Amino acid sequence: MARFICELKGHTDDVNCCSFSDTYVATCSLDKTIRVYSLKDFKELSFSPLKGHTYAVHWCCFAPDKPVLASCSTDGKTILWSMHNGQMLAVLEQPSGSPVRVCRYSSNSNYLATGGADGSIVLWNVQQMKFYRSATVKDGSIVACAFSPHGNLLITGSSCGDLTAWDDSLKCLYNEKGHDLGVTCCDFSSQTLTERGTEYYQMASCGQDNEIRVWLISFSDALGFEMRCQLTLGEHSSPVLSCAFSNDGQILVSGSVDKSVIIYTVKTGIILHILTHHTRYVTTCALAPKHPLLATGSMDKTATIWKLGHSDDIPDFPDENRIHMHVETWSEEKVATWLSQEGLNEVEHIFKANNIDGKELLHLTKESLLRDLKIESLGLRNKLVRRIEDLKGGAKAELPNIPNEFLCPITWELMTDPVIASDGYSYERKAIEDWMSRKKRTSPMTNLPLENLLLTPNRTLKMALNHWLERQKPSDSNQMTPHR
Repeated sequence: MARFICELKGHTDDVNCCSFSDTYVATCSLDKTIRVYSLKDFKELSFSPLKGHTYAVHWCCFAPDKPVLASCSTDGKTILWSMHNGQMLAVLEQPSGSPVRVCRYSSNSNYLATGGADGSIVLWNVQQMKFYRSATVKDGSIVACAFSPHGNLLITGSSCGDLTAWDDSLKCLYNEKGHDLGVTCCDFSSQTLTERGTEYYQMASCGQDNEIRVWLISFSDALGFEMRCQLTLGEHSSPVLSCAFSNDGQILVSGSVDKSVIIYTVKTGIILHILTHHTRYVTTCALAPKHPLLATGSMDKTATIWKLGHSDDIPDFPDENRIHMHVETWSEEKVATWLSQEGLNEVEHIFKANNIDGKELLHLTKESLLRDLKIESLGLRNKLVRRIEDLKGGAKAELPNIPNEFLCPITWELMTDPVIASDGYSYERKAIEDWMSRKKRTSPMTNLPLENLLLTPNRTLKMALNHWLERQKPSDSNQMTPHR
């Protein structure tokens, strides 16, 4: 489901936010800078990093239809940057001078909302680059905000846990507790739903209560405002700091203090993939509008880029910026190159001395790293194991044209031990057992109660799967004989 492409290592402090446009990805940091990279090759643009803020930069976002990037900071300023040359187009100062925690564009780029630590929400007229209107929440700092797809609705989230809905004139329509202990992020899906003739927006919010909630929201002059929770996801073990929808509204991604990134299906809440690449809190995640790309940022000072799904409709990336996932075929030299790309140069000589190639690499464990390679540092061993697990996940995704019936509907990975549950669907045994162990007595596919917890081996599917895997192996007759 997710394949590691590259790691962006330019920042010298925590990465607070990542944002995509059609052609760029931007990151901002506690180091007071914003860095911008091309999606063609993930090389940093000539005018990057952008320097203008005097304190930490908390958020950055691209205008939907203009080559402009907005960034906001503890210095109380929101700066608009030209993506033609990196020049400042405007500096918007929060009227109260309060630190600005978040900024978001409306879908038509007419307005920019900025949220302050003093609870103020300000709308700016982007065309005139002037103050338009402002309001204040009743309690806490504004730490999250998002515009609805039509731009007629703005949701803000506060540090005290409230979600507040505003119309386009900043009239308060709704204010209720959304998350205990505080909201951290919110995002609208660009796709709407229709139920019984009523159009609904989907919005996700996450918070310090370790949960993500998906809300259905309707708003019209005739029916007024309605907001209800459709789905609650509680798979993270620590506060969730970021959430984001894919452009088609089918995928939801979250990042957490537990250092993981989880990818869900929006319709059912089923987990498609869990990424554990980062070594510290995951502070941000973003999905590209026109490419199957995911960016994640962390307090480990890095941002990572991932390719989602099995599609091949994104540009090819240069070898130096891409990790190829045919790992079993890697030579010892390729393993050494991979270690260097991952910032693990200190163990290159150990791997070379022990002739570790791709096949050996995939079989390394925390125990064998200590026992056989004599790597004493627990932190270093843990980092190596995490990177190797990332490779294994990517290697699975490289199998061509995997029939859907061979993929577990919980993990969307190739099954090895398929079983049939009482709902009639087949799952990877460990995945469905983990699902049930979390006291979930409902079907992952239908959300209906399971009649029982009996799991029956699906031997027919197992045989078909083995037969298909055999066909994927290259035959000896097709291999070229080297010249002597």
